[in-house]
Amino acid sequence: MVKLVCLDCGQTNRVPQDRLGSGPKCGTCGAGLMDGKAHEIDDATLEKAIRTDDVPLVVDFWAPWCGPCRMMAPEYSKAAAALKGRSRLVKLNTEQHQRASAKFGIRGIPTLIAFGKGREAARQSGALPAAQIEAFANQVPAAKG
Repeated sequence: MVKLVCLDCGQTNRVPQDRLGSGPKCGTCGAGLMDGKAHEIDDATLEKAIRTDDVPLVVDFWAPWCGPCRMMAPEYSKAAAALKGRSRLVKLNTEQHQRASAKFGIRGIPTLIAFGKGREAARQSGALPAAQIEAFANQVPAAKG
């Protein structure tokens, strides 16, 4: 069984590992847990997902006024779809969640941080195409040990 935090309601769910690619849903609210979409989240959900998730979590720290962030958004969505069932990609607006930006030492945007096994595993700044985002996500350890 793999633990995943629902990105909509914040509940922790247990999902059989072999069902990750088949679109598991939250037992509380019915939202997709591994739906291949890049979800906008808040800092509290991010903290819980980092601590709890047993699959790699990639966070795009971005802002609406940032040109490179807006340019990378469709590529990030493509990567999220390609990584369905293996990694979860989320977005955190640094303007709305400045405390999280400070906590993670975000100095420039867009910045991607990959989390695995409850801790930061990799960091990359600058806009990237989908293939490089996928490669970045694939270097993260998959399950807690």
